[in-house]
Amino acid sequence: MKFALLLAVVGTMLASPSFGQEESLLIGPGDQVHVEVFDTPELSSTSRVNDNGDLPLLMGGSIHAAGLTPAQASDEVEHTLVHRRLMNSPQVLVTVLHTATRNVTVIGQVVRPGAYEITTPRPLTDLLAQAGGFTELADHHVSIRRANLKGTEDVFVSEDSRTGLAQNVYVSPGDSITVPKQKLVYILGDVNRAGGFPMNNDQSGITVLQAVARAGGGTHTAGNHARLMRRVNGDDYKEIPINLSAMQKGKQPDMAMQENDILYVPFDFMKNAALDITAIAASATSAMIMLK
Repeated sequence: MKFALLLAVVGTMLASPSFGQEESLLIGPGDQVHVEVFDTPELSSTSRVNDNGDLPLLMGGSIHAAGLTPAQASDEVEHTLVHRRLMNSPQVLVTVLHTATRNVTVIGQVVRPGAYEITTPRPLTDLLAQAGGFTELADHHVSIRRANLKGTEDVFVSEDSRTGLAQNVYVSPGDSITVPKQKLVYILGDVNRAGGFPMNNDQSGITVLQAVARAGGGTHTAGNHARLMRRVNGDDYKEIPINLSAMQKGKQPDMAMQENDILYVPFDFMKNAALDITAIAASATSAMIMLK
């Protein structure tokens, strides 16, 4: 009878979807936490995590619980009991009774930037959807600042939800999400659609020939020798000569463009081909942004 009961209990544990899975809930300031010490109930307690992230213990002292899962906090309490020689082999269960109301801040290039209330970790894609999704100028390289860690985590959010790396990234209460503006390159001069163009919202970037194609190609009066202006040392530019005809014929390799590059396709008329870098850079600052 006892053996059958044991099998039933084990079977229930294995069938449970949470059994063996890593916990994603992190303890945070303001959470109400219950510490149960088995076989020694007088050491059990219920208290609130303070603003510094510390959890007071009934036996005295505290542990730093913020940023830990309940299982990790249980290990910390057990270690404290052994270290203080209160117990030799303690068994502790830490449970979060009430989670403090905390927000995730979403700022930058989303439709509805703001603070969104969550009490448990949520997928990054869910939070972005709640904020209305990306604007047309959004860069899909999103930054997450973790509340309990130093530094930021950069995540690429693919437009294809089936392959997006962000599907497995969770955001916890207190974190903040920043969606930057997409990087731009500028195509000026004798092209059909001069202006600023967002760089590809994937991992590939954009090349010179791709940029010219987005600008509708050169007109019938365009020259074959373009000029690429690349920013160096703040506001200074260096000029890189580009032979568009050789690139298009495969005689020269296509060239990757960088953020804020200016590709100037001159007219065949000498007065336009002779424009200096300063004049071309000034034109870029007022160029229309082409989203399509």
